[in-house]
Amino acid sequence: MGWLDWLWRLFTGSGADRSPQELTSARGTAADPASKARRRPGRRRRLVPLRYRRNPSRSPPALAAQLPYRFARRSADLRHWNDLRQDGQPRRLEQLGLPVLAGPDDIACWLSLSAGEVAWLTGRFWEGRSAPRVAASHYHYRWIAKRRGGRRLIEAPKSRLKRVQQQILAEILGRIPPHVAAHGFVTGRSIQTNAQPHVGQRVLLKLDLENFYPSVTYPRVTAIFRSLGYSREAAIWLARLVTTAVPPNLWEAGRPSDVAETRYLRRHLPQGAPTSPALANLSAFVLDLRLAGLARSFNAQYTRYADDLTFSGGEVFQRSLAVFLPLVRQIVAQEQFRLNSRKTAVQRASQRQRVTGVVVNSKLNIRREDYDRLKATLKNCIQYGPTSQNRERHPEFASHLRGRIAFVTSLNSQRGAKLLALFEQIDWNR
Repeated sequence: MGWLDWLWRLFTGSGADRSPQELTSARGTAADPASKARRRPGRRRRLVPLRYRRNPSRSPPALAAQLPYRFARRSADLRHWNDLRQDGQPRRLEQLGLPVLAGPDDIACWLSLSAGEVAWLTGRFWEGRSAPRVAASHYHYRWIAKRRGGRRLIEAPKSRLKRVQQQILAEILGRIPPHVAAHGFVTGRSIQTNAQPHVGQRVLLKLDLENFYPSVTYPRVTAIFRSLGYSREAAIWLARLVTTAVPPNLWEAGRPSDVAETRYLRRHLPQGAPTSPALANLSAFVLDLRLAGLARSFNAQYTRYADDLTFSGGEVFQRSLAVFLPLVRQIVAQEQFRLNSRKTAVQRASQRQRVTGVVVNSKLNIRREDYDRLKATLKNCIQYGPTSQNRERHPEFASHLRGRIAFVTSLNSQRGAKLLALFEQIDWNR
């Protein structure tokens, strides 16, 4: 008889044959004195409460009664100054071999510039988030057409900002290794190392991240520098040196005509800056970590070259594609990226399988069409002169051709030797 039955009998007049205490003892939840005597109490242990270290990025900023450093901002009550230099981790920076920078003065000294020059490069004196016009920007802008429609904006930094970004790359970003699955713009890795894990696989799945660089926004870049150990103030200044927002007058109508181009109006990684590839790889570290783990659970291989994602595997992976692909889409969306559905491709062993332009069916090789095209270019250089074939106006056309031949040689030494023999017959004085 339970509690409800006992209460029902009590209020309806039915005799309660047993009390609640008897019912509890019968179920064994309340032990009798005899059972207590048989028990031996264990040693008392003091419960220690769990204490978690507070995330420094979420802690309130330190307040100062006087201006702590140049360009410090007022607090919310307008009676104090925010000192955002106090939450850095200098010991962590030293362990990583990175320069210890706490604020704008440290950054200016490290860059051999004045604090005012650094503030000017970050756009701190602009009223909005971007330069008021293209002429005042620190970048050169150029639109290039995409092969499958649309256009891409190339944002190349001007000389002074480029030198600063090169120093940030050499002394900070270049010392932080990306995920092992990332092969694009990483020292010691290349297109060949990206394609090698997929040689001789039964099925190949290729995906593409849409608008990779513009998807990496200013808050995300700031978080990268914070994760390295920099204070909030230093992370903000460093992030502004390597991100940009496009002036609205870049478009004739004063605003983008394409919805996809509106992302250029917010601060993002510029495609054309020397720091952008390294920052893009670091921003995708968790994405690579999760996709590599997902691939392992399906007995598959995973690599990424910039915005190109490649998976490959055997029969188990091939039979699981219907389940695998939605999981990939879910992870990509959770990591705040977007897949280009038009570039999703599945290539089986019966087809020609290509990874970043390299054929991987049985071994690394170059496409026959690419080899024939380069061979024809070299023959035309011999017959008509190299100037007639330099349609893209490469300033160092000979070095350009040598680089293409070296790439072919790394994949197929016999074909590379034939192309090199043709190259040596070119008369560069014509």
